Amino acid sequence: MPRPDKDLRALLAAIGQQDKSAYTALYSELERPLFRFINLKLNDPFQSADILHDVFLHIWRNAAQFEGRSTVKSWVFGIAYRKVMDVFRRQARTDLVGDVPEQRDDAPNAEACLAAVEEAEHVRLCLEGLKPQQRMAVELAFYEDMAYREIAKVMDIPEGTVKTRVFHAKQLLMHCLEGRLRMGVKR
Repeated sequence: MPRPDKDLRALLAAIGQQDKSAYTALYSELERPLFRFINLKLNDPFQSADILHDVFLHIWRNAAQFEGRSTVKSWVFGIAYRKVMDVFRRQARTDLVGDVPEQRDDAPNAEACLAAVEEAEHVRLCLEGLKPQQRMAVELAFYEDMAYREIAKVMDIPEGTVKTRVFHAKQLLMHCLEGRLRMGVKR
């Protein structure tokens, strides 16, 4: 169960005072979801690990400057988002690769497993068709379970823009998925 924001704020304040145990606790809390978030964008676990390291180094150096205008999680994800965007700018890439990680189905029914994999593939392919900003908003909302206000802080855009992007992205995803399923497209 994730820690509440007030606990994360206390850890961040302690990190601002160079408390290494607080840093370790924050790292333990956010390392996995943050790595998943970064790796979904870069699709490169080695480069994602480097970015993750940079994010936590930034936290160590700048924790005392946290102003509390957002949740700690959205502040940290915002740092990661900007570092990922820096990678894309350096590589002169305009598209984000957002593979949805495959999830193993423990059900003994092989047919159900194949159907789930096929469905995940449909979702992944439809997500790839979204504009990068729409995809990012959807991934933060549905994979990272962030509120629109938090997403707005991460992406440094107005909350209304986040709502619009998610609304249009959901419409496009539904249209894409319906079309793929109606046509029986396998890939």
